[in-house]
Amino acid sequence: MFAAAGLLLYAGFDSQAQTQPAPGMAPAAPPAIIGLAQPMSSEEVDRYAITIFPDGRNLPPGQGSVARGAQLYVQHCAACHGAQGVEGPASRLVGSDGFIAWNDLLRPLRVRQYPLQVLSVGAMWPYATTVFDYVRRGMPMHAPKSLTDDEVYAVTAHLLHWNGLVAANAVMDKESLPQVVMPGRDRTVSAWPLGR
Repeated sequence: MFAAAGLLLYAGFDSQAQTQPAPGMAPAAPPAIIGLAQPMSSEEVDRYAITIFPDGRNLPPGQGSVARGAQLYVQHCAACHGAQGVEGPASRLVGSDGFIAWNDLLRPLRVRQYPLQVLSVGAMWPYATTVFDYVRRGMPMHAPKSLTDDEVYAVTAHLLHWNGLVAANAVMDKESLPQVVMPGRDRTVSAWPLGR
């Protein structure tokens, strides 16, 4: 068995055997078309071009209010993130930006049990558009991509309101969402030059 493996390795590294045609044979011309792909229509490309950029490029049409987001949160999010977005066991969505919070004396004990609670969406994420993008792609965990764009705007608005970043009557859309300045923006290194 080892002899066969050695022979295969030798044959694979024998560069002269791979580059020289057999005696009396002309070298083969490379194929004009390899055939591993096919052209895509602009509609097909649009289905995959879903990245939402920090400046709002690629945000879809639609809108969502904080009030509607609160209803959707109870339906789709509270089971994992807790009724107030802090209980876990999934990542903390509201509040603290570190291990200790002065208004939460038992926090170190809960963080020890649920390490994902250390940083919240409001404290850690640098752009509000990234919150939208993440919720749109991956939430709820048991049914990702199941929320409509209006529902994602609403859940995002609710999370931003919970973190004190937008008013209770705020409505998020493709114009207003990129205008939200996240507290974590200045604590991150970004590849996106947005004129800090």
